[in-house]
Amino acid sequence: MAGSLAVPMKKSNRLTLYIIIAMVAGAVLGYVVHISASQDFIAEFSKNIKLLTTIFIRLVQMIISPLVFCTLVVGIAKLGDVVSVGRVGGKAMLWFVAASLTSLLLGMVLVNLFQPGVGFEAIQGDAAEAEKLASNTQQFNLQKFVEHIVPRSVVEAMATNEILQLVVFSIFFGVATAAMGEKAKVIVEGLDALTHVILKMVGYVMNFAPLGVFGAIAGVIAAKGLGVFLFYGKYLFCFLIGISLLWLILLTVGYLILGKRLFELLRHILSPLIIAFSTTSSEAVFPKLTEELERFGCKDKIVSFILPLGYSFNLDGSMMYMTFASIALAQATNTELDMGTQLTMLLVLMLTSKGIAGVPRASLVVVTATCAMFKIPPEAIALILPIDHFCDMFRTATNVLGNTLATAVVSKWENELGPAQPPAES
Repeated sequence: MAGSLAVPMKKSNRLTLYIIIAMVAGAVLGYVVHISASQDFIAEFSKNIKLLTTIFIRLVQMIISPLVFCTLVVGIAKLGDVVSVGRVGGKAMLWFVAASLTSLLLGMVLVNLFQPGVGFEAIQGDAAEAEKLASNTQQFNLQKFVEHIVPRSVVEAMATNEILQLVVFSIFFGVATAAMGEKAKVIVEGLDALTHVILKMVGYVMNFAPLGVFGAIAGVIAAKGLGVFLFYGKYLFCFLIGISLLWLILLTVGYLILGKRLFELLRHILSPLIIAFSTTSSEAVFPKLTEELERFGCKDKIVSFILPLGYSFNLDGSMMYMTFASIALAQATNTELDMGTQLTMLLVLMLTSKGIAGVPRASLVVVTATCAMFKIPPEAIALILPIDHFCDMFRTATNVLGNTLATAVVSKWENELGPAQPPAES
């Protein structure tokens, strides 16, 4: 196990190093331009260097639709007979919905309390352009919300990255596929294979992250100076406060249900938590987590059902980050979001965040789609690239903790939690 995980950990660390180097290099270049060039040159330089960021953003947007469709359909189809698993699935969904809403609400409350994006003008432009952006922000009423949910054409939804509509189609398609049983097995296997191809593409796309970071940092610092890093420090600090509070909530609820066995569970998942934190991929620890949950005492039939379901529907750390990041970017770009719109965003994120677990920095994909939906300038995504990897380390570990607790709690509710064995050797 340790040998098989060495490669992804090494690759992840290498990408982290490249991102840090790109951030420093972009800051140096941007600062040199900021202190030595004319205003006209700075404006032209900032505009052109950000083309690197534009390339990265468009590559991310390119994979949104196929990724959501394939992973969500495969996840639903693998549930099998809905009648036989309805009771267990209902209990799991009760936990998932409660944990997701708690995570989303916590992110929304903290970002409004700390306001890490206020005072930072991320998007260059004059007052007229800012006013135009604000005037184009649509208020989401019931009709608009329904139109964003119900697809008119799945091809159109994919072509325009209407994620909500694609989620609805994927749910119907997945349920129908599961109902077909063996007849649809070839479809499930094909989509499962396609999912792995897309995940491989995600890895390729993330290799362009250092270029996106370099262009973003160089462009912003050339125009704003080194004071821009005050935003990153405040942003990361506030996010870590949120992650700490979320862990406290999850562990408290887990203790109320599992009692002292919670500490035994934490000993079993210590290794998967460290691996997930290091690689920023919850998928990398799926086999290890399955093994440790069974050794903890969860029956294999519960683990094999709840854990894959949780990987699609229970992303606690990522969901807290999504509301936090989306609203922070709205603050940074002076995009007005009233409380009603923020609550609508929360409901949207409940749906658009499904089916993307296991992808490093998958939250960036969802935040990109959410920004476009709520008329937040997509260029603002570049602001969080330099520290997104470090945020991802904490939110991925939180996702693993949330899915572990969900599996153990449902096992307890089903009276299927047996005695534990010692943790497996890594």
